[in-house]
Amino acid sequence: MHWVGDRALLRSFPGELERANRAAHACGDELAALEAPEVEDVVPGARSILVVLRPGAEPSDALRDLLGRDRRDAAAARGRLHEIPVRYGGADGPDLADVASLHGLTEAQAIEAHARAAYVVGFIGFSPGFPYLLGLDPALATPRLDTPRVRVAAGSVAIGGGYTGVYPGPTPGGWRLIGRTDVELFDPLRDPPALLAPGDRVRFLPR
Repeated sequence: MHWVGDRALLRSFPGELERANRAAHACGDELAALEAPEVEDVVPGARSILVVLRPGAEPSDALRDLLGRDRRDAAAARGRLHEIPVRYGGADGPDLADVASLHGLTEAQAIEAHARAAYVVGFIGFSPGFPYLLGLDPALATPRLDTPRVRVAAGSVAIGGGYTGVYPGPTPGGWRLIGRTDVELFDPLRDPPALLAPGDRVRFLPR
């Protein structure tokens, strides 16, 4: 645990990615339950959690104790389950054929491998509501495009390295597009605006 600037504490968790992410989620849940008055915001990451303090506040002993706990055996997150229908391939997934070919798969095999996995939202980043999903079959892990697209359509389901995710809105992007959904992941007028939260579970349903 160390300071980031003069108002934030960063707690990182060791080990392989999914175990470290479980520890970060467990820490976030405990922070929510603690309701420490000195805490202004909590930002979970893939392997860490950032705790932002209110101006002028100091971390209490209870907060320091909570952040210092060993969570190497933290249980898997049991957030809400979201089933997201996806149209794979074609105009909705222009990179599916390349992803399949790169890994020696047919398009049907790549779709099956992507859809059978049980995903967990590791963290939200890049753009509002964009979920970095853990659980991608390693056989589908694919590098990002050398040259990002100027515009990616909202709802595009994509692979970037060892993650899969869904673009909440139109934006530039370099992930490999394999499908698209009509589910709205981010709506600023909704409460909360983001459909998915860290620790939520996701299943993709081919259409």
